[in-house]
Amino acid sequence: MKPPVRPPSARRWGFVALVSLGTVVNYLSRNSLAVLAPQLERTLHFGVREYSYVVGAFQLAYTVMQPVCGFVLDRLGVRIGFAAFALAWSAAGVLHAGANGWPALAGFRGLLGASEAAAIPAGMKAISEWFGGADRSKAVGWFNAGTSLGAMLAPPLTVALTLAYGWRSAFVATGLLGGIWAAMWLGLYRSPAGQAQPKARSLRDGMDLLVTRRFWAIAIPRFLAEPAWQTFSFWIPLYLATARHWDLQRIALFAWAPFLAADLGGVVGGYLSPWLMQVARLDLLVARQVTVAIGAVMMIAPGCVALAVSPYLAIGLLCIGGFAHQIISVTINTLSADLFPSRQLGGANGWVGCAGWAGGLMFSLTIGQLVETTGYGPLFACLSAFDLAGLAVLVLLLRGIAPVGDLD
Repeated sequence: MKPPVRPPSARRWGFVALVSLGTVVNYLSRNSLAVLAPQLERTLHFGVREYSYVVGAFQLAYTVMQPVCGFVLDRLGVRIGFAAFALAWSAAGVLHAGANGWPALAGFRGLLGASEAAAIPAGMKAISEWFGGADRSKAVGWFNAGTSLGAMLAPPLTVALTLAYGWRSAFVATGLLGGIWAAMWLGLYRSPAGQAQPKARSLRDGMDLLVTRRFWAIAIPRFLAEPAWQTFSFWIPLYLATARHWDLQRIALFAWAPFLAADLGGVVGGYLSPWLMQVARLDLLVARQVTVAIGAVMMIAPGCVALAVSPYLAIGLLCIGGFAHQIISVTINTLSADLFPSRQLGGANGWVGCAGWAGGLMFSLTIGQLVETTGYGPLFACLSAFDLAGLAVLVLLLRGIAPVGDLD
């Protein structure tokens, strides 16, 4: 007797779970460095400025490669392309264990950034194949939750491995997970029945996106929003160690909390715009803008970190920031699928990601140059102003634009 055919709705949510697991693995690998930063500075004999260069190597490679990864995914298809990039980031993660100084660490970090740049464009492309309309943001919310779940799991897992087997083991273990996930993806993921095979596209086709207002409507807010996530991902453990004088064990106990809040924010952000459409009768793009506005106002909280009288209050403010940022992030990622057809989505999301990571790179290098003089307070305050400015740009540039479904 043949097994029953799985309902399409159950199957597509199974693929969301698989994509989310991929982002968990991806962020476990990238966030292990931030957790180990205080120890690596002592062991490999470098300071905060050199650490900003190591972070910058990852961010620069990630920034440059996002549109390239998007082009490859549009050309090869998400099943083959995503698996290939996952295998590459797995190998790059393991190589970190061989670093003997910050230049080598920066080189391996660059390789990791170049390969991990495919994760968000690939996830968005897979979701766009299976979801449309209001349901799309719900799927993106769960997919986005994988980014913060991986970041949340990184501190306790990395510290546990380091204390038991040394810091090199943490890079090996988190790196190898990418290869395991790639095998799962190849074995399980399929595009919807009847889905057209990817058409060969030139890089010039992708460049044409850059002259459209709909692209800049989300690229500029992403450029302004991404510094917050890069700061949370790469600098919170070092902030807790240097500004709040916490040791590695206490960092492991609390540094995951903003990412748990970010998980919740990603899921809430995915459901918020459909709820606004249903309850307030808002149009699709208006509901997306209102959702971003809610997140931008909440982002005022992490800007007040310098005013916190205790490290635990500072963690609380950062938790509000993680929650708020992921509301913004999931909505901007969903807007890329709202504004561009599936055949262009890998490239479009790649270029939007490139804009975002350019902002993150510039801000991380700024932290590295200024933090010893200014402290972290003014830099966290900038994050609040960035998101409020991004909201203004989003509202201004989306005026008169219709979602892609209304154009077909």
